Amino acid sequence: MTIKPMAMRDALLQRIWSAMAEDRQIFFTCADFGSPVLDKIRADFPDRFVNVGIAEQNLINVSAGLALEGYKVFAYAIAPFITMRCYEQVRVSLALLSEVRPMNVNLIGVGAGYSYVVSGPTHQCYEDITLMRALPNFQVLSAADHVTAAAFFDTCSNSTGPKYLRFDAQVLPVIYGDGAPDLAQGFHIHRRGGKIGLVATGYMLHTALQAAEVLAAEGIEVGVIDLFDLARFSADALQETLQSYAGIATLEEGFRGRGGMDSMLFEFIARRGLPTRMLNIGVDGVYRFELGTRTELHEEVGIGPQAVLTSIREFAASIAG
Repeated sequence: MTIKPMAMRDALLQRIWSAMAEDRQIFFTCADFGSPVLDKIRADFPDRFVNVGIAEQNLINVSAGLALEGYKVFAYAIAPFITMRCYEQVRVSLALLSEVRPMNVNLIGVGAGYSYVVSGPTHQCYEDITLMRALPNFQVLSAADHVTAAAFFDTCSNSTGPKYLRFDAQVLPVIYGDGAPDLAQGFHIHRRGGKIGLVATGYMLHTALQAAEVLAAEGIEVGVIDLFDLARFSADALQETLQSYAGIATLEEGFRGRGGMDSMLFEFIARRGLPTRMLNIGVDGVYRFELGTRTELHEEVGIGPQAVLTSIREFAASIAG
């Protein structure tokens, strides 16, 4: 059966709405943000829904207070605003407080990377992986399609601690048409073989899979790994997967070399003593104000399909040589 693509937020919100009828401990908060499914939550569960308005700092503190009273809280806002606008509150009221008190707060950030294409750098989000990874006690989950986004509900509902869910604002093609990946491991292997492994997260998994197809036709086999848990993946399992490659290329829709997924894997490879080279493919560290399609913007900053293919071909040649 073919699964029709849908927005990541709506896939998760549908799971939340369904669960709220049975689980009265689920509470939903948002910062003046909407969707059709959210309207259903507000209408059917008004006693467990709060819109704090355009006040993300208050959103975090209200959510923390509800969590301390035993609620499972889902808080929803635009990605750069639910991370950067209220970072001190996230640090103190969630990361720090969860060290001493059990709490379950799940931050849903919609608009990862360039997914708000025409809104410019104020609404685009390249820094959130770096910022949220820096906070102890936080789990950072990055979906590549709506199937994975919906599956995150089980992790959010069944485990305590603060979590950040990094969602795309656009409807992306379905990758996991046969069912969601095993979330416990934190990553999923899509392709094996070759001397190079591509480790991607979020939207960039689509680019990695496309690049792998093109490269295979050229006789260059590469592995592809979806790293969707950027904080609590199985380290031993990932080491076993990566150690078979002579080179690892990371692909992320975030700033390159500034503490994102690439920095995490550089540190991981070094700490684990893996004899592999690394290439980090990410956004050049500047803010841009040009308009265009997402693909055009990606090519401008070095993460578009053609730019990625060029980088990987050169990387493969350097390893073969």
